[in-house]
Parts: sequence; structure tokens; C-alpha cells
Amino acid sequence: MDLAWISVGALIVAVTLSMVTTINVGVVCLAFSWIIGVQMGGMSTGDLLEGFPTQLFITLVGVTLLFSMARGNGTLERVTERAVRLCRGHAGLLPIMFFVLALALSTIGPGSIGATALLAPPAMAVAARTGGSFFLMALMIGNGALAGSLSPFSPTGVVANGVMARMGFPGLEWQTFINNIAGHTLVAFGGYFLLGGWGLFRRGRSHTETAELPSQPLEPRHWLTLGLIAALLVGVMIFEFDVGMTALTAAAVLSFSRAADEREAIREMPWGVMLMVTGVTVLIILMEKTQGLDLFTNLLVRLSTPESVTAVVAFVTGVVSVYSSTSGVVLPAFLPTVPGLVTQLPGVDPIAVASAISVGSHLVDLSPLSTTGALCIAGVPAGVDSHDLFNKLLAWGLSMTVIGAIICWVMFG
Repeated sequence: MDLAWISVGALIVAVTLSMVTTINVGVVCLAFSWIIGVQMGGMSTGDLLEGFPTQLFITLVGVTLLFSMARGNGTLERVTERAVRLCRGHAGLLPIMFFVLALALSTIGPGSIGATALLAPPAMAVAARTGGSFFLMALMIGNGALAGSLSPFSPTGVVANGVMARMGFPGLEWQTFINNIAGHTLVAFGGYFLLGGWGLFRRGRSHTETAELPSQPLEPRHWLTLGLIAALLVGVMIFEFDVGMTALTAAAVLSFSRAADEREAIREMPWGVMLMVTGVTVLIILMEKTQGLDLFTNLLVRLSTPESVTAVVAFVTGVVSVYSSTSGVVLPAFLPTVPGLVTQLPGVDPIAVASAISVGSHLVDLSPLSTTGALCIAGVPAGVDSHDLFNKLLAWGLSMTVIGAIICWVMFG
């Protein structure tokens, strides 16, 4: 059988496994790559591993290590406390504050999962104390975190931008980021005000116990951490320093100064996600060499027209992303199809297609079947029945497959 079709079949099997099992498909993809490329295709193992994304791996390690340290030494927690205190218990403003805070934290480095893991417990505690809606709070936290997830500093943004640069579309980091913010802001605030936000504003300040968190002092290690994060942002944005190596240097400073526990931070890093991303990337690059990527792209072309392609790719990636990892599976598998889609569908803007893939796959991630939605449910205080929140988030996530396709068609089509 032709290696191109075999490689396409391997990718489909890997994506399916990511949707129906808890197996790390990065391992599966590496195994498939070795079997197809070396055992069946006559490649050497060295030639196969040339497809390992070393630059991407270093960037992911640097960024996740730095913000694992910042979370572990309490810096991000103290920033969160001070931001929440600004709302002084106003029921309508609190979810909006958490949206802004989640967006900011996700943007500067932790990504959507890190920001949600940090903010969901205090946010749900605040909702319980002020009599607010757990669903509306989850809606704002999750979409805020997802809105910042494609920044050049976050792990998912690193993956997306790395794939796009390899496909011949470098320099789109900020445009992709802004498009993602626009999509999630529209969905979050539209849903918030349509589903009960106005009622919270009319209620004003809570008459129950104030939602302010106890203020913990900023110690020298926290100021050092904040200074290093600021230096990272300035270095990357103004002086065009490499994100991964700059973040690793900042982490080394924290480790050397004993401002953070390096060993604990390394244990908390998302190694499984990094293995997933790099493994899928190796298989995708093998597909390029065997012409399998062209066949995979042709399958999407048959479903699309130049006018509908943004809606189609947003819907397809959204459906897959409901059950699968967006950063680990969907973006590495679907973004490489952009050049082929642009070539076979004349007049299509590659930035529009790439943005539709990225935004469409992220809008569904508030589903409880995804990590972001699951973290919101996990943040509900003990003793509170979270079944209703689970059902509402599941309905929301599934609806975003269609709503996300429409939004992407309006924004990018």
C-alpha cells in the first residue's frame, strides 16, 4: 500500500485515539512514524528524528518552567488577590474582573490551563460567597484564559506559531493572537449578558460577606519573579529575544537565587502535553515527506468552497477539539493543511484559514470534556453539587462547534 495513504491512516487513528482514550498520542505517533518511515519506508532513524521540533520543545520547556516557578512560589496567587480586591464584592464586575485577569495571566505565559488552574478555585469561592452564578463565572474565566492562549508567550501560541512558521507563514503571531481575543471576547460577553449578567449588575455590591481575599504580602522573591516576567516580555517584544531561551535564563535566575523550588516546578510541568505535541509533529513531517499531507488536505478541500472554508475548518476542528487536545493534536494536525487549502481554493486568505482553525478549535474548550472546563468544575467549593454546572458547560461546549463555525465565517470568511 502507498505510504502516503498509510501515513494518513496513522494520523486518523491517532486523532481517534486522542478522542476516545486517555493514551498519550504523542507516543503513538512516534511509534507510527518509526514503523512507517524506518521499517516500511527505508529511512534511517536519524532522518526520521530530523522532524523532531527541537526549537518548539525548548520554547515549551522554558515558558512552562518559568511560570511553574511563578505559580509555585506564590507570585501569581498574590497578583490574583490584589486584582480581585479592586472589585470590592460587586457581583456584576467580579466575573468581568476574572475574565481580564485570566486573559492577562494566560497571555504572559501560563496559557489557558495554567491560568484556569490558578483562578478557578478562588473565582468559584467568590461566586459562592456573593451568591453569583458558577456557570457565568466559569464562562468568563474559561473564555478569558482561552482568549490569551495563542499569545506568543503561551505554550499553545508557541505550538501554533511554530507550525505556521514551518509552513511558510512566519510573523503572524500578534495577528493570530488578536483574532483569538476577538472571538472569545465576543462569545464570553455575549453569553454573559444574555444568560444573566445584567441581573448581577442590577444587584450591585453583594450584601453577604465581602468577596475580598486575604491579602498576602509581596516578598522579595515575588518582586524578583515579577521583574523577570516583565524582562521576558520586554526582551521578546522589543528586542526580539528568543522566547524559550529567555524564559530558561529567567528560570535559572530564580533557581540560583532560591526564589522558587526548581525541582517542584519541574515536576509540575506538563510533560505529557509536550510529548504529545512533539510526537504528533514528527508524524506530520513524515506525512509531508510521503505526500500524505496532500491527501489529508484534499479531504478538507472536498468539503469546502472558497466561501465556506473558514466555517468548515472551524467546525471540523471544533468537533475534534471537544474530545481531543487542542494544542497537542488539533493544531499540529490541521494547521499544516493551510498551504494546500490556499493553493486548491483560489482567493482564500491563509491567515483567515489559520485563524479559523485556531479560534474554532479553542471556542469549544470550555466543555467539561476539555481540561479548561474540567478545571472550572474542579474549582467549585466542597459540598456544592457541580452536576448542573457540568451539564451547562457540556451544552455550551457542544454548541460552540456550530456557533464557532458561524463566528469564524463572519470574522474571517
